Amino acid sequence: MSFAEMSARSFTEVLASSEPVPGGGGASALVGAIGTSLASTVGNLTAGKKKYAEFEEDIQRILAKADELRLVLLTLIDEDAKCFEPLSKAYSLPKDDPNRDEVMENALRLACTAPLAIMKTAAQVIELHAELAVKGSSIMISDVGVGVLCCKTALMGASLNIFINLRLMKNLEYAASLKAETDALLSKYCALADKIYADVFEKLK
Repeated sequence: MSFAEMSARSFTEVLASSEPVPGGGGASALVGAIGTSLASTVGNLTAGKKKYAEFEEDIQRILAKADELRLVLLTLIDEDAKCFEPLSKAYSLPKDDPNRDEVMENALRLACTAPLAIMKTAAQVIELHAELAVKGSSIMISDVGVGVLCCKTALMGASLNIFINLRLMKNLEYAASLKAETDALLSKYCALADKIYADVFEKLK
C-alpha cells in the first residue's frame, strides 16, 4: 500500500515502528505537503474576494501551482522509501564482497535523489507563501505562517537525509557538488522562510 494513501493514524503508526521506511525523508515530504495544503487554504479563501481583486490572477496561478506541488510531495513520500531500499540492502552486503563499494556508492546516490527533490519542491512552496503573505487574505495570515514553517521543516529535514549519505560517499567530487547544492537551498530558503514567519508574527502580535 502507498504510504501517501494511508490514513494519518496508519502512517504515524508505521512511522513509529521498527520498519526502515517511511523515515525522516517520508516524514519531511508529508510535512511539506501539509505546508502546501495551507498555501491552497489561503488561496482558496482569497480567491473571488473584491478586496483582493487586483491579485486574482496571481492567486489563481498560486492555487494551480500549489495543487501541483502538493501532489509531487505526496508522491515523494513513496519515492523516498523506494530510493532507500537499495541502500538498506547494500548495508547488509559482506564487507569482503568485491562489488560492495560500487553497490554502496550507487545506492547512496539514489538515496539522495528523493530528499533533494523534496527540498527543491518545498523551496518552490516557500516562494508561494512569500506571495501569499502579501497578496493573500489578511484573516488567513496565520496559515501562511504555519504553512511556511512546515515547508522549512520539510526543507531542513530532507537535507539531513542527504548529509547522512554524503559522508559515506567515495566519490568526493560528486559529494562536494551535491553538498554545495544542498547548502545553497538551505541558505536561500531557510532565510526566506524565516523572513516570512517573522513578518507574519509581527502582524499578529
